[in-house]
Amino acid sequence: MNGLTHLIGFLKLLTSCGHPFSLHHYRPDAIMVAFAVPGSRYEIYFFEDHVEISTFDGDESVSRDLAPVIAIVKEE
Repeated sequence: MNGLTHLIGFLKLLTSCGHPFSLHHYRPDAIMVAFAVPGSRYEIYFFEDHVEISTFDGDESVSRDLAPVIAIVKEE
């Protein structure tokens, strides 16, 4: 499967379905498409010769405490 040949088609699909997305270039050999649906967030890396999909599921709970996030960022 050629990953890059599927990129434009996938972006057209997201657009036609009304899903907002963002493009990122974090890895030198891939383009990442990030989008979310209720309950899940997806990061899909389109490489020249393949696709890698990461799914992040959660309860979408909301917190008003920024301190735990700041602690996580400082650890990294």
